[in-house]
Amino acid sequence: MKVRKAVIPAAGLGTRMLPATKTVPKEMLPLVDKPVIQYIIEEAVDAGIEDILVVTNRAKSAMDDYFDYYPELEERLERAGKERELEKVRRAADLANIFYVRQKETKGLGHAIWRAKRFVGDEPFAVLLGDDIMRARTPVIGQLIAAAEKYDASCVGVQQVSTDAIAKYSSVQISPLEERVFAVSDMVEKPRPEQIFSHYAILGRYVLRPGIFNVLEDLEPGYGGEIQLTDGLKALCRRDKMVAVDFEGKRYDTGNLKGFLEATVDFSLAHPETGEWLRGFLKEKVKEL
Repeated sequence: MKVRKAVIPAAGLGTRMLPATKTVPKEMLPLVDKPVIQYIIEEAVDAGIEDILVVTNRAKSAMDDYFDYYPELEERLERAGKERELEKVRRAADLANIFYVRQKETKGLGHAIWRAKRFVGDEPFAVLLGDDIMRARTPVIGQLIAAAEKYDASCVGVQQVSTDAIAKYSSVQISPLEERVFAVSDMVEKPRPEQIFSHYAILGRYVLRPGIFNVLEDLEPGYGGEIQLTDGLKALCRRDKMVAVDFEGKRYDTGNLKGFLEATVDFSLAHPETGEWLRGFLKEKVKEL
């Protein structure tokens, strides 16, 4: 069955980016000339996704406003002959069919995904975390969709990380199926050294079959007292097929300051309006050090 829908959990409080995120949602922080969440939505759209649900909270109405039309601004830009700017403004509103639901209680990522049950229905769906930006020739979520459809399975996006880093993520137990694709038989959230299955960590992209909702509905709180998506996936992979894709591309965690700055530099260097200037600027800065 074709994957047509995506869910973007974006209800977190952004505590790693305070004080900027006190009043501005972390997903709306500008990365060069677009907010972080627009890159994520564009990735989904480029992979063929038609409908997108953003899981928010009561402090994040700015996202809803951003992906809507702004007649007063558009009229002023049109009168001023600023066609390029007008096109950029309208593009955000026309990217996809975007819907919203609030996570009324902060109960964890698993609970946020469960809130999408009515939107998803009985279809497989993609999940793209609102903190994680991917740079890849082929959309990362598209790489997962291809594997999920080929194997008729749920799919998680993974990459190898260091022993120190794996403790921050989810370690998966895998066996090879083909190049860069593995069968998943178990996983653990934020493992201690003796719990590590492999150095492949789940990094912000998933394609899930709707059976995950039945799992999440009965799931007890886990790490941090929250409903952990990893705990739900652990149960799901024991009763249903699941694969992992070692995806091609670079991932940026824009939910922390260092990751956000790394993404800002790399995306600025790749941008046609800022790349050449920034290279010169950085060369001069290096000379000053």
